Amino acid sequence: MPNKIQRILFALAGGVVLIDIAWWLLGHFQVDIAAYAKLGTMSLGLLVGGIYYQTRRNEPALAAMMLGASFLVLFSAAASVLNYFLLTVAGPRIDDVLVAWDQALGFDWYTTMVAMADHPLLNGAFFRIYNMVLPEIALVLVALAWTGHTQNVYRYCLALGAGALIAIGIWALMPSLGAKSLYTLPPDVASRLTLSVTGDYGKALVALLHNGPGYITPSDLRGLIAFPSYHGVLALIVAYYAWPLRTVRWPLLILNLVVIICSPIQGGHHMVDMLASFPVTALALFIAGERVSLKSFVQSLGMVNKTPKFTITPVPQGLFRINPAQDDDIARPAIKSKLSGFS
Repeated sequence: MPNKIQRILFALAGGVVLIDIAWWLLGHFQVDIAAYAKLGTMSLGLLVGGIYYQTRRNEPALAAMMLGASFLVLFSAAASVLNYFLLTVAGPRIDDVLVAWDQALGFDWYTTMVAMADHPLLNGAFFRIYNMVLPEIALVLVALAWTGHTQNVYRYCLALGAGALIAIGIWALMPSLGAKSLYTLPPDVASRLTLSVTGDYGKALVALLHNGPGYITPSDLRGLIAFPSYHGVLALIVAYYAWPLRTVRWPLLILNLVVIICSPIQGGHHMVDMLASFPVTALALFIAGERVSLKSFVQSLGMVNKTPKFTITPVPQGLFRINPAQDDDIARPAIKSKLSGFS
């Protein structure tokens, strides 16, 4: 039988699918039905396999892998379609406001990109690390299930889904397309940069927001959301759920810290896009049932002294007891008994 979190997961994915279908029927959108049907079939196959291994074979690890993968395939496809549909009702852009916030923090995207063009090796490393987040998602899902953290698999998937919906909701009210959509880098600078998201990509997003989604197909989807950065949310959630996995916790923590640092460069984000990913992640983890606190995080790092604390409790009778029947022939001490501390 599915547990509570499993039911929530597939109710969430199914709800987004139903919203997409209703919106598609009421609107006039061009959607690659055949491609999305293939993804739906893949998700269904994984779901059936997961249920089989959970109910018939009693192999919770394999069940968690397959059920988690089923959710991620279905939900990511449905959520991306929903994000595209929201292009038609999105509010006014706030990129100018975000630039002003960046400047107040002392960050200038254009100057950073010009400087980065002089460091091709560092930029190449940033390019590779930035694009490792999606493989990391699969790695953590499999590793959690394989090491027996099966309930964490479902919480992990729920956190990823909740983070996506929060980011999509904020973006629909206050859309932003990132610094990449505002600036044009000089040709000599652009030619020396290896980027995951280019200025041309940013201009294409501006056209999508202005003209509507056009033909929606999973083979040509673009990441629309700049503020809050969902790439940053993914990196933080992956790092959080990788922490119980001793063999990968530090590599993934370091890699995803680099993802947060390099996302303004590789993802064309404002700096505040990345800062906003932290509260969104905290809310997503809370929705997933995690109770995150500074104290619990510090304790998980092993930085807290775990020796028993001294407490004020009754002293066992006889401990430190002085026998009141002293021998008369023992000479009394020169110091008065009142100064001994025991009288």
